[in-house]
Amino acid sequence: MAELALAPRRPGAPGAAVWDTLRDEPGPDAVRCLGLYAKLAAGVTVVTALDAGGCQAGTTVSALTSLSARPALLLACLRGGSRTLAAVRARGVFAVSFLAEHQRAVAERFADPALPPAGRFTGVPVRQVLGLPVLSEALAWTVCLVEDVRRYGDHDLVVGRVRAVEVGDGRPLLWHDRAFRTLTCPPPEGG
Repeated sequence: MAELALAPRRPGAPGAAVWDTLRDEPGPDAVRCLGLYAKLAAGVTVVTALDAGGCQAGTTVSALTSLSARPALLLACLRGGSRTLAAVRARGVFAVSFLAEHQRAVAERFADPALPPAGRFTGVPVRQVLGLPVLSEALAWTVCLVEDVRRYGDHDLVVGRVRAVEVGDGRPLLWHDRAFRTLTCPPPEGG
């Protein structure tokens, strides 16, 4: 079955009134959209960086995806105004640690807005990779150079060019329906 694609319509073209109505309507409210987004299952990651003064910054992120294999690019969505986003912008580099299923407390720590940036790292094993903090017990990690940053709504899309990678064994921590989850199926062979 072919995909249905809506092409932009020129004013006065057949169907233009329907297209214009879709563009002019305000759409659903934020609460309804957040309910929709909650149905997406996502792996949980922690994005880390160093700010302009060299202090560590980090935040929990579930909106991260692969973008391209050649060149190796990934896309992270960071809340506008966050300290971590400011650090990513300041230095042009960041790391992403993919959390394992046993790291729920780490995810909660890095998502806690009451904790100062340095406090988020307290008690969390970290190692330096290419000068950036990477969570030692993560399922996998990558270090990226910032390729592009663009603002959309209340988040910024950060495109990172992958410069270093390590992948371990285990199962991921997931975020679905506003709660942390784990896989219930057995892990694949060798993983």
